[in-house]
Amino acid sequence: MNLELRQLRYFVTVAEELHFGRAAARLHMTQPPLSQAIAAFEEGLGTPLFMRNRRMVELTPAGHALLPEARRLLLEASALPALARRAALGETGRLALAFVTSADYSVLPPFLRRYSERYPGVHLRLQEATSDVQIEELLAGRIDAGLLIPPLPDKAQAELDYMKVLEEPLVLCAPGGLLARAGAGTDAPVRLQDLPHLPLIIFPREVSPGLHDAILSCFHAAGLAPAIGQQAIQMQTIVSLVSAGMGLALVPQSVCNLMRPGVEYRALAGPTPLVETGIAWRRDNPSPVLEGFLELLRTT
Repeated sequence: MNLELRQLRYFVTVAEELHFGRAAARLHMTQPPLSQAIAAFEEGLGTPLFMRNRRMVELTPAGHALLPEARRLLLEASALPALARRAALGETGRLALAFVTSADYSVLPPFLRRYSERYPGVHLRLQEATSDVQIEELLAGRIDAGLLIPPLPDKAQAELDYMKVLEEPLVLCAPGGLLARAGAGTDAPVRLQDLPHLPLIIFPREVSPGLHDAILSCFHAAGLAPAIGQQAIQMQTIVSLVSAGMGLALVPQSVCNLMRPGVEYRALAGPTPLVETGIAWRRDNPSPVLEGFLELLRTT
């Protein structure tokens, strides 16, 4: 049988009143249609729900078993309009967000705290990924938004929108003791020309061309041609390789929050390129949850 909420409401009201006349009055209807509706409901279920005589109405064992479940279904159904309104406002649902490692040391933690306080009904699925992987995931529709380092490749610009979130300078990440041996002061910015010649640990260009090119431009501006040693796609790995004495690196300033034994961070002397982090999303994504996420990010 096709169960209707109207039938459940009639059944629960009669079960609570144990009187068809009073139940009909509560339901703002006359008694004969209510009696007919209950009889049809029982016939559809294939079992009586009430024992009736001229003096009393009682629930059968089947009626006793059905009553709590009927109340639960009516309660859940009553919550559906509010749930739909919350979903339309982006207050409930799911959001899949990818992010580059540097965002995890800068904008991401405080923003996620703010977002979770504003939208506690949204389930966030977080995924750490490099910028190139995020672009592919966005184009395939497997994530809703990505915090990445621009630029967007030509193939993505027709389908993705982008908004700048953060700009920060590059800083030196050096093995412990290197700056002291180079005669650099405790806190003073350093010139790349004054550092001992060490291999450069860097992101592969195909993973993050914007960051890769910004790093090399610092050396070219200083008249240097660095020897690239190791390449790694995670900030944690780059910093760990520096701590092992495998070379030095230039990293976004926020990575200074990633502390490792045997690593020193220092500002660079002179003009330094700013590394941008932004958020990208599919232009045709209609999700109200995504719109709420972006709107809050715009005001952060």
